[in-house]
Amino acid sequence: MSYAVRIMCRPEVAAGFLLAGLAPVEAGTPDDAARQLGTLLEHPETGVVLIEDTLYQGLPEDLQRRLARRALPIVVPL
Repeated sequence: MSYAVRIMCRPEVAAGFLLAGLAPVEAGTPDDAARQLGTLLEHPETGVVLIEDTLYQGLPEDLQRRLARRALPIVVPL
């Protein structure tokens, strides 16, 4: 099975990823990011989620801990 890399960022950063040929998942707030992550975690083909650091830092600590314990997808703040 091959896995996909997903990128989650704020709308103002998304344009840069679009110019690079990548289709980011846009989240305007950490609460929105948490909801979007829930959706991404349901897709078994998602292997890595690169999430903008400002969104990741605003996630609830319990969610950050749960993400750190998961084998897949790997969630990486950038």
